[in-house]
Amino acid sequence: MKRKICVVVTARPSYSRIRTALYAIKLHPDLELQLVAAASTLLDQYGNAVRFMEQDGFQISSKVYMVVEGENLATMAKTTGLGLLELATTFDNLKPDVVVTIADRYETIATAIAAAYMNIPLVHIQGGEVTGTIDEKVRHAITKLADIHLVSTNRAAQNVIRMGEKPEYVFITGCPSIDIAAKVMETPGLDFDPFKKYKGVGEAINYQDGYLVVMQHPVTTEYEQSRTQITETLHAIKEIGLPVFWFWPNVDAGSDGTSKGIRIFREQEHPANIHFFKNMVSEDFLKLVYNSRCLVGNSSVGIRESSYLGIPTVNIGTREAGRERGSNVVDVNYDRNEIVTAIRKQMNNGRYPSNPLYGNGNAGDRIAQILSQIPLKFEKKLTY
Repeated sequence: MKRKICVVVTARPSYSRIRTALYAIKLHPDLELQLVAAASTLLDQYGNAVRFMEQDGFQISSKVYMVVEGENLATMAKTTGLGLLELATTFDNLKPDVVVTIADRYETIATAIAAAYMNIPLVHIQGGEVTGTIDEKVRHAITKLADIHLVSTNRAAQNVIRMGEKPEYVFITGCPSIDIAAKVMETPGLDFDPFKKYKGVGEAINYQDGYLVVMQHPVTTEYEQSRTQITETLHAIKEIGLPVFWFWPNVDAGSDGTSKGIRIFREQEHPANIHFFKNMVSEDFLKLVYNSRCLVGNSSVGIRESSYLGIPTVNIGTREAGRERGSNVVDVNYDRNEIVTAIRKQMNNGRYPSNPLYGNGNAGDRIAQILSQIPLKFEKKLTY
């Protein structure tokens, strides 16, 4: 009988973080994939990631609507609570052998609590990392709820073990998103028209002579400052003057302030050099990043995939504080002058050497192999 692996995806970045593992699970002869699309993956305003899952050939086993509107601290807590209720019902219906939760988004702890309370073995991907904000608290809490830990780096593995987890259930797999980055580097050319394929909002900018990619999300512990913070970045980008592909923020507390800051700037300044998108297929997005002169903002893409791709990154603020990073990252405060100086420095530097800090391109297969062989009742010591 095949082992039923239930993977819960709650946001567009989480899908790219697990996509190659989903393929490997689906194709493994001893595994049955149960894919649950939840939270912001189902919402058009945050990229409608479930559409990309279905286009990639995945059958959705269950859709869990759980996002409470408001983008503040109270709605984050309520979304998590609603998710706990709905996911418990989902697991009761699907009866999985294993539940997989990804990374550190606030609502992922609902997956972990539901699975743990229902005595379903819980696998946590990307535990042990350090970033600050509510994400770190969620990540470490999930680590203590999880039974099996599939981490991206050696330091993350040591952090999980220091938290008291059994070393024989901690595996360094690398990050599945690096699998996609590795394939992109084989054929890195920008072989699609972003405007025809994804439309977006804004002028059809001329990007042939160089452009920037910007992704800046609100910081949950600083959510009241999100509009001020994004305004600094917008003015810095205006001063640089290069064409920009700008991606919409995620659903965290403060997203409303970030979005409002962008809309007001757009109405007042009428920037002709910025085009806005909600989402892209992972390969297309990473090709866009690979061919850019610099990635700007506070997305972990600048830390993870960009280190492998060698893309100059300007990381703004505290959202990624403490995360392992390569030499491609320059850190700055929420200050337009610092941001401008850092962007110019990074553009002058150009591409960095590829750094396999977060993996070498085989994480998905490694994850499927572990999920197929690990004894779920922990009746013997593993020998990987």
